[in-house]
Amino acid sequence: MADKSANAMWGGRFASGPDAIMEAINASIGFDQRLAAQDIAGSRAHAAMLAAVGILTDSDAEAIREGLLTVLSEIEAGTFRFSTALEDIHMNVESRLGELIGEPAKRLHTARSRNDQVAVDFRLWVRDQCDAAEGALVALQRALLAQAEAGAEWVMPGFTHLQSAQPVTWGHHMMAYVEMLGRDRGRFADARKRMNESPLGSAALAGTSFPIDRAMTARELGFDRPMANSLDAVSDRDFALEFLGAASICAMHLSRLAEELVIWSTAQFRFVRLSDRFSTGSSIMPQKRNPDAAELVRAKTGRVFGASVALLTIMKGLPLAYSKDMQEDKEQVFDAADSLMLALAATTGMMTDLRPDPERMRAAAGAGFATATDLADWLVRAKGMPFREAHHVTGALVARAEAKGVDLPDLSLDEMRAVHEGITDDVFAVLGVDNSVRSRTSYGGTSPVRVREQIARWTEQLG
Repeated sequence: MADKSANAMWGGRFASGPDAIMEAINASIGFDQRLAAQDIAGSRAHAAMLAAVGILTDSDAEAIREGLLTVLSEIEAGTFRFSTALEDIHMNVESRLGELIGEPAKRLHTARSRNDQVAVDFRLWVRDQCDAAEGALVALQRALLAQAEAGAEWVMPGFTHLQSAQPVTWGHHMMAYVEMLGRDRGRFADARKRMNESPLGSAALAGTSFPIDRAMTARELGFDRPMANSLDAVSDRDFALEFLGAASICAMHLSRLAEELVIWSTAQFRFVRLSDRFSTGSSIMPQKRNPDAAELVRAKTGRVFGASVALLTIMKGLPLAYSKDMQEDKEQVFDAADSLMLALAATTGMMTDLRPDPERMRAAAGAGFATATDLADWLVRAKGMPFREAHHVTGALVARAEAKGVDLPDLSLDEMRAVHEGITDDVFAVLGVDNSVRSRTSYGGTSPVRVREQIARWTEQLG
């Protein structure tokens, strides 16, 4: 009766009662099978070390090594049978190893625990993701550099508050994102450096009485050193959080660029055209080209941010050392890494195929009195006028041009002198958008000369 009552209460897929529920909530093989390569690498390093210090015989270590390679080949070929009953990737691999080589498989787990095993697996996986992000970011930087080089002199509006502010060059705008992504690469590199310590050999939480060589396994797995405290080694996930922090900032940068692509590709702007590979049509409006790839890059940011918040929440109340809560540390990291890599690939594709419209951008750059600041600066330089007074004079000239329905360069010299008699014909040399961008020669400015300097610097740096 008790079983039937339990079945009726829980129902659905858990038809066999509480045991099925416990198996479902306890198992992680549905997602941690992604750690298979890292788990096998850790086990191979551990077995080699056990043999080196005399805990395993050389023949047992060789059988384990060959057996693990067979397991890995089965997983890579898709023929490996994962079992929920075996809970996780560690037990699935160990069970299959036992089927393949028998008794020696039982000795592999000497001097380690699933706690340090999963910690090293996860660290290795996240470290690989830092490397993957680095490669993807370099590819995107190169695509942006190509756009910047092509348009180092193309004039476009620069915006503040999404209002036309001052003319800039297309190349300058592209290089802004190159700089942002360069800092993103730095964050992943910093995170990688800090996480590059090995937890293996920390065992459950207190270390082990076996005479193991943790420095050997650390070297074998490409770590700089073993972690210095066994409690810390098995219980913290700050390396994953730091990866998610770097991923979140990077995703935010991608989202900003995606937002600009969405805006620039509208009929109202028409600054750029996305290729057919990264656009879709409307099911009922044949004239539309929807920037779906850019919109999805923008949306992926929410998944990455959410992963960071989720893992922070999981970890915030855990006493040392390991708690089963930490089984929930992986799925959101996997999802965030997948989302980021997809967003990077899509953005690189969009920027590689992107077709800017220089004439359309140039026409927009001159609208909205975009060279008003150039006029104010000229009054300061040529007439020795205090900037606040120059600002006032320029504002009066903008008001006059606005009343006439023209731009500043369209005012006659007499109309300008009516506002301030000191204005001379030389003023027209600073009012065009081309003159404006050429004049911005300060370091980091939008002048084509400065933009090409930055392009050359980054091209050399990226190799």
